[in-house]
Amino acid sequence: MGADTKALKARIKSVDSSLHLTKAMALVASSKIRRAGLEMKKSREYASALQAIVDDLKISPELKKNPYLRKAEDQDGSKTRLITIAGDRGLAGGYNSNVFKLVSNYPKAQIIPIGRRICDRIDLPSVSSEYYGYEDAIGLAKSLCEDFREGKYDRLGIICTRYISMMAQEAEIRWILPLSADGEEQERHKSGMVFEPDEETVLNEAIPEYVAGMLIAAVRESFASEVAARRMAMDSAQKNAEQMMEDLELRYNRARQSSITQEITEIVAGSGK
Repeated sequence: MGADTKALKARIKSVDSSLHLTKAMALVASSKIRRAGLEMKKSREYASALQAIVDDLKISPELKKNPYLRKAEDQDGSKTRLITIAGDRGLAGGYNSNVFKLVSNYPKAQIIPIGRRICDRIDLPSVSSEYYGYEDAIGLAKSLCEDFREGKYDRLGIICTRYISMMAQEAEIRWILPLSADGEEQERHKSGMVFEPDEETVLNEAIPEYVAGMLIAAVRESFASEVAARRMAMDSAQKNAEQMMEDLELRYNRARQSSITQEITEIVAGSGK
């Protein structure tokens, strides 16, 4: 019986330690949620403004032969590049695993990782998703745009996580290049805007900013999704740990009471001899 109480006490101590850890991680996630939400909102607005400019440009008849509007000829995915955004840490529910699952659908694509988890997974130098900034994005965007114009790849996409709510986030792929505009889209976005010196020059200058803006928006939204997922995961883990603590303490008290009762019985029996 003494061995049982000792083992239960050790388990209680272990669960209590885990409970303190989950509480601390939940507090850290909570402290980041507001900032992450504000940055996500601002980056969405910036990306939306860039998208509107590009939508007006890509419907111009003068741009039909522009490299950024050429039709993708990638048949097997080998000429596809995917910027893949995951987290820097784990313990965020299915956040990282959902991204990895989506990446597995493109086995021949060239992966450009952002986030320590995806960098470690494909054995490339770590790039933090939490601290990824505009300078990082515009540098990568210029390089990608130059390679696209030279025909080194046919499609560019971003695998990221869409923030739906605190309780729901969804991994998705956003195709960035090439640009495309069908007849219906041309009618919808026709604004009569005049571009100087001409549409071709403006589009060529705008695309790197557009790619960088889409990338930053995806990174910010993914990070907001990560901290929300971690907060929910830690809340769930905390509730489970608290329930386990209650069960273990009940079992410990019963075992301790049984041990005390047995000792008293043995003392009484011994004194009667």
